[in-house]
Amino acid sequence: MTTVAVKETVAADAEAVWNILSDFAGIKIGGPITDFQIEGEGVGAIRTITMGGGKVIERLETFDSVGLTFSYVITNQDSSLPVTNYASIVKITSEGPGACSVEWTGTFEPRGVPEEQAQAIINGIYTGSIQRARKTLVG
Repeated sequence: MTTVAVKETVAADAEAVWNILSDFAGIKIGGPITDFQIEGEGVGAIRTITMGGGKVIERLETFDSVGLTFSYVITNQDSSLPVTNYASIVKITSEGPGACSVEWTGTFEPRGVPEEQAQAIINGIYTGSIQRARKTLVG
């Protein structure tokens, strides 16, 4: 298994960052994302993200609004991302008033590309998502 782990500090309240990143239905169409659909709510919800001519189908596995952590898996092995057996966990930790850290870790097997390329793609998704939350809250 390959692991990608990103840990970044955000100059915003942990709860505010949680509200953005944990919104499983909060994917926005734009950039590489051409369509988005969600089925269900809470643990077990399925989201389908269309990008790169294919689909990424993800299922919410855990959701802890007290511990500020959630996890999800990609359920389709023909995902438009070059990975299989993908699982990810996101944890937000308060660092005091107006600051928190976001830890986003994923494990997977690279599919059809070198390991370094798959790692770079997944790393970009994590850092991009954290940056969007930061931009929304901090400006």
